[in-house]
Amino acid sequence: MPTALQLAADHPILMDAVRRSRKILNRRAIAGAVAGAVPIPGLDWMVDAALLSRLMPAINAEFGLTPAQLDKLPAHKRVQADKAIATVGSVLIGKFVTRDLVMRMAQHMGKRITVKQASKYVPIAGQAVSAMMSYAAIRYLGEEHIKDCVRVALKADLMLPAHG
Repeated sequence: MPTALQLAADHPILMDAVRRSRKILNRRAIAGAVAGAVPIPGLDWMVDAALLSRLMPAINAEFGLTPAQLDKLPAHKRVQADKAIATVGSVLIGKFVTRDLVMRMAQHMGKRITVKQASKYVPIAGQAVSAMMSYAAIRYLGEEHIKDCVRVALKADLMLPAHG
């Protein structure tokens, strides 16, 4: 499976968007790991959901894929973007991201979340496991979302927003 940078190869602006998105992702994943280390069952999942509900729109913005950015596209580009989003199958691109949407997206991570919650009851080692699982879950979901954004931008031949 290619990485987001491999998917964006030969597109310097797209590669920059991937790098900026990964910076945002790394900060949020570390915050999730810190919350995962707190020995209060349930707190880490609430923090993870809040982090993800802010992370996905931030990544979308790097690729010009927020609802507001897509609405500004000419009609023919909007149609191309909609088709690309449907082809990629992302439920988080071009939509307002809510906690409910994040929860549905994260359901396929369910077993990890259950293990993470159970690990809270094992002193120190359990907190470390929970922190690592929070970090890994956020990194995985964020990285997959970045790949989806790259695929949509390429399929729809979108011009990415300017960054300075």
